[in-house]
Order: sequence, then C-alpha cells, then structure tokens
Amino acid sequence: MKNKRVNPHAVKLHRAYSVGELAARLGVHKNTVRQWRREGLKPIAGVRPSLFDSATIRAFLAQRNANRKQPCPPGTLYCFRCRAPRPPALGMADFIASNATVGNIRAICATCETMMHRKARRAAIPTILPSCDVQIMEAPQRLNGRSPPTLNCDIEGA
Repeated sequence: MKNKRVNPHAVKLHRAYSVGELAARLGVHKNTVRQWRREGLKPIAGVRPSLFDSATIRAFLAQRNANRKQPCPPGTLYCFRCRAPRPPALGMADFIASNATVGNIRAICATCETMMHRKARRAAIPTILPSCDVQIMEAPQRLNGRSPPTLNCDIEGA
C-alpha cells in the first residue's frame, strides 16, 4: 500500500526491534523498514543485525505522519478526491446542526464537484468560511418525537 499511515504507538517502549520484528509489529513489509532506514531511521550503532530503538522508531514515524498533514486555511474545506484543501463551489455551504452548538458543514468542491464535509461549532463558522455564504439548517427530526405505535395491532377494528 502506498503511503500507509503507521501507528507509532504500536511500537512498545523500552525495546529494540530487528527489521523483521519491526515489520511484523507494524504490519508492513521488511523492505519498507529498510526504505525507512534510507530515509533517516537510525539504527543502534555498532550492532549487527540492525536493531532499532523504540523511541527512535516512534519519533521517526510521528514526524513522518506529521509531515503529511495539510491544514485547511480559512475559506477552504478538505476534498478527499482532490486530496487538498479546496474552496466551496460558488462560495456556498450548508451547516446542518446536530445540537445547539455543533454541526456539519457541507459544500461542493469547486474543482471536482465532490461533496466535502467538516464537523464544526456554530460559533466557528465565520472563521472557517469567512467569505462564503453559509446557510444554517436544522437537523431532520428523529423518530423519538412521534407517538408510540399501538400495542394491540392484532385486534380487528382497533
């Protein structure tokens, strides 16, 4: 898998891992661990076969995952198809309230026309989408607001 995110917390603290052990622990191929070594993962010096300290592994993987993040600047939402922050089409978005303070922002990507979503507080909408027209909608009513069904449904004429 290309660019698979590996959880750095899967590595146990206070342990040294060989290439094979580390690959098995993280669910990647041994060649992936060797590639990480070429990219900057430092083994314990003077030890053969190559062993990696758990603190070094965690720091390397955390840095690698942090480098992939793409924060959304104001006026954009993250589009999963484009894999980049994009502005809403025509500068319009919908806010569907889940409760009194939180809801989902929904908009169409201006580039690929895919639906983009983001969970946000109602008070934060002007800072997230400052130049966009956001229509605030209430959530659809749930079934719990209806009268209970009759329990004598098998009786004729009821």
